[in-house]
Amino acid sequence: MEKIASFTVDHTRLLQGMYTSRIDGDITTYDIRMVKPNTPPYLENAGLHTFEHLFATYARNGAYSSNVIYVGPMGCRTGFYLLVRDLPPADAITLVRQSAAFIAAYIGEVPGASEAECGNYRDHDLAAAKKYARELSEVLKRWQPKDLNYR
Repeated sequence: MEKIASFTVDHTRLLQGMYTSRIDGDITTYDIRMVKPNTPPYLENAGLHTFEHLFATYARNGAYSSNVIYVGPMGCRTGFYLLVRDLPPADAITLVRQSAAFIAAYIGEVPGASEAECGNYRDHDLAAAKKYARELSEVLKRWQPKDLNYR
Protein backbone atom coordinates (compact mmCIF):
# COMPACT_ATOMS: atom_id res chain seq x y z
CA MET A 1 0.00 0.00 0.00
CA GLU A 2 1.05 3.57 -0.59
CA LYS A 3 1.91 5.75 2.38
CA ILE A 4 -0.82 8.33 3.00
CA ALA A 5 0.16 11.99 2.69
CA SER A 6 -0.12 12.85 6.39
CA PHE A 7 2.45 10.15 7.23
CA THR A 8 5.00 11.82 4.94
CA VAL A 9 5.09 14.99 7.08
CA ASP A 10 8.16 15.07 9.32
CA HIS A 11 6.51 15.18 12.74
CA THR A 12 9.89 15.76 14.40
CA ARG A 13 9.95 19.24 12.82
CA LEU A 14 6.25 20.10 12.99
CA LEU A 15 5.27 22.95 15.31
CA GLN A 16 1.96 24.24 16.61
CA GLY A 17 -0.02 26.06 13.94
CA MET A 18 -2.39 25.59 11.05
CA TYR A 19 -1.27 23.85 7.88
CA THR A 20 -2.71 22.78 4.55
CA SER A 21 -2.65 19.01 4.76
CA ARG A 22 -4.09 18.25 1.33
CA ILE A 23 -6.24 19.63 -1.47
CA ASP A 24 -8.64 17.33 -3.28
CA GLY A 25 -10.43 19.31 -5.98
CA ASP A 26 -12.52 21.90 -4.16
CA ILE A 27 -11.94 20.34 -0.72
CA THR A 28 -9.05 21.44 1.48
CA THR A 29 -8.00 19.59 4.61
CA TYR A 30 -6.34 21.70 7.28
CA ASP A 31 -4.12 20.31 10.01
CA ILE A 32 -4.70 22.42 13.13
CA ARG A 33 -1.78 21.41 15.31
CA MET A 34 -2.39 22.53 18.89
CA VAL A 35 0.42 20.54 20.53
CA LYS A 36 3.91 19.89 19.20
CA PRO A 37 3.93 16.23 18.10
CA ASN A 38 5.64 13.70 20.35
CA THR A 39 6.02 16.31 23.09
CA PRO A 40 3.79 15.71 26.11
CA PRO A 41 1.50 16.85 27.53
CA TYR A 42 -1.00 15.96 24.82
CA LEU A 43 -4.55 17.24 24.69
CA GLU A 44 -6.44 15.32 27.34
CA ASN A 45 -9.54 13.47 26.19
CA ALA A 46 -12.25 15.36 28.06
CA GLY A 47 -10.97 18.80 27.00
CA LEU A 48 -10.38 17.60 23.44
CA HIS A 49 -13.93 16.22 23.35
CA THR A 50 -15.46 19.49 24.57
CA PHE A 51 -13.30 21.50 22.16
CA GLU A 52 -14.63 19.28 19.36
CA HIS A 53 -18.27 19.88 20.30
CA LEU A 54 -17.78 23.64 20.50
CA PHE A 55 -15.57 23.90 17.39
CA ALA A 56 -18.01 21.90 15.28
CA THR A 57 -21.00 23.82 16.63
CA TYR A 58 -19.42 27.20 15.89
CA ALA A 59 -18.01 26.24 12.49
CA ARG A 60 -21.32 24.77 11.33
CA ASN A 61 -23.34 27.78 12.49
CA GLY A 62 -21.09 30.71 11.60
CA ALA A 63 -20.49 32.75 8.48
CA TYR A 64 -18.64 29.89 6.75
CA SER A 65 -21.06 27.10 7.67
CA SER A 66 -21.90 26.26 4.06
CA ASN A 67 -18.18 25.63 3.41
CA VAL A 68 -17.54 23.34 6.39
CA ILE A 69 -17.50 19.63 5.65
CA TYR A 70 -15.89 18.16 8.77
CA VAL A 71 -14.30 19.12 12.08
CA GLY A 72 -12.67 16.33 14.05
CA PRO A 73 -9.85 15.49 16.45
CA MET A 74 -6.63 13.73 15.55
CA GLY A 75 -6.20 10.34 17.13
CA CYS A 76 -2.75 11.35 18.37
CA ARG A 77 -4.40 14.07 20.50
CA THR A 78 -2.27 16.87 19.09
CA GLY A 79 -4.97 18.79 17.22
CA PHE A 80 -7.84 18.75 14.77
CA TYR A 81 -8.62 18.34 11.11
CA LEU A 82 -10.85 20.86 9.38
CA LEU A 83 -12.21 20.02 5.94
CA VAL A 84 -13.73 22.84 3.92
CA ARG A 85 -15.06 23.32 0.40
CA ASP A 86 -14.40 26.44 -1.69
CA LEU A 87 -13.04 28.49 1.21
CA PRO A 88 -10.04 30.74 0.57
CA PRO A 89 -7.09 30.12 2.91
CA ALA A 90 -7.39 33.52 4.62
CA ASP A 91 -11.04 32.77 5.41
CA ALA A 92 -10.12 29.32 6.77
CA ILE A 93 -7.65 30.98 9.16
CA THR A 94 -10.34 33.47 10.15
CA LEU A 95 -12.78 30.63 10.80
CA VAL A 96 -10.33 28.85 13.10
CA ARG A 97 -9.46 32.08 14.92
CA GLN A 98 -13.15 32.90 15.42
CA SER A 99 -13.86 29.35 16.57
CA ALA A 100 -11.06 29.51 19.13
CA ALA A 101 -12.30 32.89 20.39
CA PHE A 102 -15.82 31.48 20.70
CA ILE A 103 -14.57 28.49 22.69
CA ALA A 104 -12.32 30.59 24.93
CA ALA A 105 -15.26 32.83 25.88
CA TYR A 106 -17.94 30.13 26.01
CA ILE A 107 -20.22 30.01 29.03
CA GLY A 108 -23.02 27.50 29.44
CA GLU A 109 -23.87 23.91 28.76
CA VAL A 110 -21.71 22.14 26.17
CA PRO A 111 -23.80 21.65 23.00
CA GLY A 112 -24.61 18.03 22.25
CA ALA A 113 -23.37 16.78 25.61
CA SER A 114 -26.40 14.80 26.75
CA GLU A 115 -26.75 11.05 26.81
CA ALA A 116 -29.15 11.17 23.86
CA GLU A 117 -26.79 13.32 21.76
CA CYS A 118 -23.28 12.04 22.53
CA GLY A 119 -21.64 8.64 22.70
CA ASN A 120 -19.48 9.61 25.70
CA TYR A 121 -21.47 12.45 27.24
CA ARG A 122 -19.83 12.22 30.68
CA ASP A 123 -16.34 12.88 29.27
CA HIS A 124 -16.24 16.68 28.92
CA ASP A 125 -14.07 19.43 30.39
CA LEU A 126 -15.04 22.98 29.46
CA ALA A 127 -12.20 24.58 31.43
CA ALA A 128 -9.62 22.52 29.53
CA ALA A 129 -11.27 23.29 26.17
CA LYS A 130 -11.17 27.00 26.96
CA LYS A 131 -7.48 26.73 27.89
CA TYR A 132 -6.72 24.96 24.61
CA ALA A 133 -8.63 27.65 22.73
CA ARG A 134 -6.68 30.46 24.39
CA GLU A 135 -3.39 28.74 23.54
CA LEU A 136 -4.45 28.19 19.91
CA SER A 137 -5.53 31.82 19.63
CA GLU A 138 -2.07 32.92 20.71
CA VAL A 139 -0.37 30.64 18.15
CA LEU A 140 -2.61 31.84 15.29
CA LYS A 141 -2.62 35.52 16.24
CA ARG A 142 -0.39 36.54 13.31
CA TRP A 143 -0.90 33.46 11.10
CA GLN A 144 -1.16 34.24 7.39
CA PRO A 145 -1.86 32.10 4.30
CA LYS A 146 1.91 31.89 3.64
CA ASP A 147 2.27 30.16 7.01
CA LEU A 148 -0.06 27.29 5.98
CA ASN A 149 2.78 25.35 4.34
CA TYR A 150 4.39 22.65 6.43
CA ARG A 151 7.81 23.79 7.58
